[in-house]
Order: sequence, then C-alpha cells, then structure tokens
Amino acid sequence: MLGIEPLAIGDLIVTEVLQGFRSDADFAQAKALLLSSTVFDMLGVENAVRSAEHYRALRKRGFTIRKTADVIIATFCIIEGHGLLFSDKDFIPFVEQFGLREVI
Repeated sequence: MLGIEPLAIGDLIVTEVLQGFRSDADFAQAKALLLSSTVFDMLGVENAVRSAEHYRALRKRGFTIRKTADVIIATFCIIEGHGLLFSDKDFIPFVEQFGLREVI
C-alpha cells in the first residue's frame, strides 16, 4: 500500500506492534518508522462508548469479538470513514454489519 494510498496508523496499533520487539535496536528502528507516519488517537470517550455499543450489537447478532482492541480499531475506522487493512477475521462482522471499508 505504500506509495499507492495515504497510510496512517492508530496509537493502539503502535502499541501492539512495538510491544512485540525483543531487541532494543529493532524496537527503536520500528518506533522511528511507525512514528514517521500519521498517528491517530483512537479512543477518547465518544469512541469508547461507540465501541461498547458496537460490541454489544454484534454480540446480540451472534458475533463474539475476541479482542477489545479490535473493536476499538474497527469503530474508529467506521466513525472516521477510514478503510482498514486487515487479515484478522474478527473484523469481518464490522464489514458486514456496520460498513467498515476493507482495504485490499
């Protein structure tokens, strides 16, 4: 996607990516690369409440999302009108039920 579409990353995703590095040098290099992109603040009170509403609505429809972070990421993208590049199947109900735009 680099060079094709403008890309940004959420602060929550920065956390998820960076926490996986064991080497300090790799961590520092990844941190510099990630923070050179546009970084969105993803939660806040409005998004927190909307995320809970999305989770509850999906649960009522028979979908259980395994990670709270996925609910927050999907909800942020829906509210802000951003597409999401993903491979995690937990995002599919957000595409089908709430119109999350999948970036392929």
